[in-house]
Amino acid sequence: MKKLSLLALALMGLGIVQAQDFDKNLASARSTYSAGNLQDARFAMEQMLRDLDVAIGKEILKLLPTKIGALAVNEKEDNLAGTGAYVGLYVNRSYGADPKRASIEIINNSPLINSLNAILNTPILGGMMQDENQKTIKVQGYKSILTKQVNTETGKTNYELQIPMNNTLVTLKIDDTTEGEITAAANTIPLAKIVQMAQ
Repeated sequence: MKKLSLLALALMGLGIVQAQDFDKNLASARSTYSAGNLQDARFAMEQMLRDLDVAIGKEILKLLPTKIGALAVNEKEDNLAGTGAYVGLYVNRSYGADPKRASIEIINNSPLINSLNAILNTPILGGMMQDENQKTIKVQGYKSILTKQVNTETGKTNYELQIPMNNTLVTLKIDDTTEGEITAAANTIPLAKIVQMAQ
């Protein structure tokens, strides 16, 4: 119970927690824990974590660029969710309109993190897994995987850049672009601040 109280105080001290939902779930966790109902106490704690993930997601959205190249942000399409202990934070922001769009997706505790890190940090495995449309690059000091996808119908080239950072995966996708444009766009994302908040 002491750990629960300390966690709650630390999180409220950050100033980014939606107070009403958090306080309600904290009170529920305390009362159900005191009553010996551990299952309901766990559920209330999971709700607190979801509330916290959503609040952190809102702060991360404030850090993201308002433009990717010439593509303006579509704030109405912002998507964020707290998914609890298994996956955690999920943030998605899109830019532009058809036929040229871009998106930034941020997931912590992504199931892909271990696979990407294995490819990036094990040269033999990385060499076997990659093809001519995929390469390893560094973005702001982070090893990343850049994947080129050519649309055979339109002839346009789309790129996807996956940047694993500790337990957080940032994915940038841009349609009809070049390698130079996607790497320039990736350098406008404050990766260090995002990974610090997402942990």
